[in-house]
Amino acid sequence: MPEVSANGLTIHYDEHGDPSDPAILLIMGFASQMTVWPIELVEALVARGFRVIRHDNRDIGLSHKFHGVKGPGIPKMMLMNMFGLKPKVPYGLPDMAKDSAGLLDALEIDQAHIVGASMGGMIAQHFAARHPHKTKSLTSIFSSTGSRRLPRAKREAVQALIRRPASMEEDVLIEHGIKVVRTIGSPGYPADEDRLRERIRANVRRSVYPEGVVRQLGAIVADGDRRKMLKGLDVPTLVLHGEEDPLIPVAHGHDTAAHIPGARIKTIPGWGHDLPLELIETLADEIATHAKAATSRQAEAA
Repeated sequence: MPEVSANGLTIHYDEHGDPSDPAILLIMGFASQMTVWPIELVEALVARGFRVIRHDNRDIGLSHKFHGVKGPGIPKMMLMNMFGLKPKVPYGLPDMAKDSAGLLDALEIDQAHIVGASMGGMIAQHFAARHPHKTKSLTSIFSSTGSRRLPRAKREAVQALIRRPASMEEDVLIEHGIKVVRTIGSPGYPADEDRLRERIRANVRRSVYPEGVVRQLGAIVADGDRRKMLKGLDVPTLVLHGEEDPLIPVAHGHDTAAHIPGARIKTIPGWGHDLPLELIETLADEIATHAKAATSRQAEAA
């Protein structure tokens, strides 16, 4: 798998499609490797005329690991978050956005359509705010503004996501991963058991790094409320959110769209906090249509 030096780190990525086509950069979320973006979605976007790039964020998958760099533990971070306090952490979401910008630079891509899911949506928001000249459009998928006034995640969803596996044995890790997906996934689009198991098995064999999960969580908790930043965005924005999301309730999507000037939101019944096969064509259509419209508007304004 190819890698580049970006923002002083080694970032692993892959790309699909014609290099001369407009670029879409997919930024994945908390504790998730780039391979959690379904290859079916990547191929659907390529078929719609895009060059699609996925990458592992720092501290996950095959990208740079901050071995031994300590931050606050999960119980302390959860307690601080309850009281609106920001922990001191090794790095923040703006640093992760800078990693993504550095990847584009390394690939000699001047501008891209930025698409982020969950924590990746938060990173994408920072990308659009801090690197507007590199941002053709923004798509924020089941993400949030970070406002503490919004509904909290369901308790079982949070526990499933942050609970460590009972051991590092492959079978245990696979069963743990299946439980996470079943807990936060789409009630209207339950994943096929065999396909889900094989996808998780492949990800487990690719990389397992629990230490990085804690630091990524710290980056989210320390980031706080982004609403003021979002109000200053001047980029065509699409917000996609599931109406049955137990981890980041749909109110977070509405709040995101409400604070980004001109943003459009589409919510989908039965969709939770995953990327079901049954929604691939719908999501690809929404992302591609939004990206092409943004490109057309920019061409008209030039």
